[in-house]
Amino acid sequence: MINGDRLAEGQNEAMRYVIIGAGAVGGTIGVRLAEAGRDVTLVARGAHLDAIRERGLTLRQPGGEITARLAALDGPGDRPLPADTVLILTVKSQDTAGALAAWADAPVAGGGTAGERLPLVTAQNGVANERAALRLFADVHPVCVWLPATHLDPGVVVANGYPHPGMLHVGRYPTGADDTDRAIAADLTAAGFVAPVREDVMRWKYGKLLANLGNGLQALLGRDIPEALAERVRAEGVAALAAAHIAHTSPDEERVERGDRVQQHPVAGAGRSGGSTWQSLARGAGSTEVDHLNGEIALLGRLHGVPTPANVAVQRAVRRAVRERLGAGAFPLAELEKMVA
Repeated sequence: MINGDRLAEGQNEAMRYVIIGAGAVGGTIGVRLAEAGRDVTLVARGAHLDAIRERGLTLRQPGGEITARLAALDGPGDRPLPADTVLILTVKSQDTAGALAAWADAPVAGGGTAGERLPLVTAQNGVANERAALRLFADVHPVCVWLPATHLDPGVVVANGYPHPGMLHVGRYPTGADDTDRAIAADLTAAGFVAPVREDVMRWKYGKLLANLGNGLQALLGRDIPEALAERVRAEGVAALAAAHIAHTSPDEERVERGDRVQQHPVAGAGRSGGSTWQSLARGAGSTEVDHLNGEIALLGRLHGVPTPANVAVQRAVRRAVRERLGAGAFPLAELEKMVA
């Protein structure tokens, strides 16, 4: 079942999931879905792909670890995708364009392409992925991801969420929700996630964007972030969204929604090292999502006449850290403050 129409026809076959980007978020979702009995294929690259193929993907959690031996690919290949496939895009935003181009024209059994026939789920930070996806895929389903996980070593993902590994708000782009969303949410729920179906899922994603504006600061400075600087970065984001008339959730609304259902617990005695941008610098990945987080606020500010100097400075500083191969948390605070001023 690949869309609301087929679900409405009463077909009950299980969906197959292809996780495009088996890192922190994708690896956690993929292993948990597989443990719940769903058909899962992982897509990865480099040493991580080699490790998954050789010894499986190990998911370390507060309650212990699981090693899942799953099919692992580096791309769509030549064989047609089954018509009941759901593609879950979990690469970071800077890799979205390449992933979409690779998968949009993949053939589907019975005719047509993935872009024409298959649901694409965007379980990613940022808010630009959905619009990019809709250029190539007819059926796009955003997910607002609250999932504290880390991927630093090949073949290993650490998920600190407890008692649930994460909360994944599911909906349709640009608005609404359908039977596909409800079927995906049911599978995610069976896999242990909290998975509300939201007709306004992008409002939740814009709220998450505001929270993610601190990712770049953490990547640059580690945990010792001046409160005034963090508040300024967020305040610029709120002002830019207001000028663009874009609705978003509030921190209070998010805290009530999350409650105590997704807390961060230590795994093997250690807490989570850092967020997604921090992890990119720590791994020396060569790119980060900062242009789609703080850069999104810079874009909106320029479009609507709102100054965003702190977000622009964070964006520039993270790009510089990547170019100069600075370690996570190693950017000089005085230099960043000079850039903001």
